[in-house]
Amino acid sequence: QMDMRESGGGSVQGGGSLRLSCIHYGYTFRRKCMGWFRQAPGKEREAVAGIYTGDGTAHYADSVKGRFIVSRDSVSDTLFLQMNGLKPEDSGMYYCAATPETSQCRDATWALKSNGYRYWGQGTHVTVSS
Repeated sequence: QMDMRESGGGSVQGGGSLRLSCIHYGYTFRRKCMGWFRQAPGKEREAVAGIYTGDGTAHYADSVKGRFIVSRDSVSDTLFLQMNGLKPEDSGMYYCAATPETSQCRDATWALKSNGYRYWGQGTHVTVSS
């Protein structure tokens, strides 16, 4: 069981930066797939980034490549999403997700699909104004 908790959301002007964090409680799995997803009002949830904690392999949605960086602190087992150059279209609820004991997210197609992730947080809201 993994209880996921996101933090770091807020309001920022276009061009600004935010850093999201995701801590999980429960058993710590050293190798797992973790991801960030987002959902804007009236839209479907979409992938932002995914990472395999075993070797750091990361994948990004085209819309955030070059602006967002996903990382994980191995000591605290915290997942981060550094978001730079934010745009109004980046606004929405951001969720972290995880599936333990798998390396399937080393493949980009798996990493950026929500149905592969087993555990989800409640989300943290990001608003980017123009």
